[in-house]
Amino acid sequence: MIELTVNGRRHRLDVPGEALLLHILRNDLALRGPKYGCGLGECGACAVLIEGRAARACAVSCAAAEGRPIVTLEGLAADGRLDPVQEAFIAEQGAQCGYCLNGMIITIRALLNVAPAPDEAEIRHALRYSLCRCGTHVEILRAARRACGLDPAGMSP
Repeated sequence: MIELTVNGRRHRLDVPGEALLLHILRNDLALRGPKYGCGLGECGACAVLIEGRAARACAVSCAAAEGRPIVTLEGLAADGRLDPVQEAFIAEQGAQCGYCLNGMIITIRALLNVAPAPDEAEIRHALRYSLCRCGTHVEILRAARRACGLDPAGMSP
């Protein structure tokens, strides 16, 4: 038995410890925020917060996540209000197909958890391994800048 705390709720699951967190989140807990992208921990589509830091759920075992608070895209909203990062992505239309969106939002939330006022270089550094295949990079960067309290229109090339 594995006990996971996901989005503030405890779950006791009869799964092997080596089961990948992504599979448990999607298949057993029916959470659709984290996506299966590359399966190698490289694209970021499966990102979740573990203890407030971004982690690739396709590369984390349940045993490694046990006893640590996990937050998915669904768990960012509180009291019926979206997280400010989610609001910024909506305001700046930071999605095309939306597949990478989970990872982008989780990555920016994790950045803000450790650096409440990051500059553009820190934003770009945080997003460097979150891949978007549709080409909405400009909108994603505008949304990230807005979420971080920077002028979305003041981007450098």
